Amino acid sequence: MMYPFLTLEDETEIVHSELLENNEVKVYIEKPDEKDCFHHMTCYLPSYKVEDIFGFSEDEVQNYLSIIKSTSHLIIEFAQGGGFENAANL
Repeated sequence: MMYPFLTLEDETEIVHSELLENNEVKVYIEKPDEKDCFHHMTCYLPSYKVEDIFGFSEDEVQNYLSIIKSTSHLIIEFAQGGGFENAANL
């Protein structure tokens, strides 16, 4: 299951998985694009391994990684608690 985490001004969505059996969290970034439908990439925490990059420039990848790195503690906490709404007891 994937949980919503953050929506940026340019409609980029960042979502994350629950804590996986291997103690990783999958973070998926997706941005709508008129020509290609969606640009996307996947990052795994805590290693920050990036894969499946489509449509993003190297600068964009680095920008998204910066966002993920600065919020990774929250993403991991929410992944352990079943997403933001469950972790925040909403």
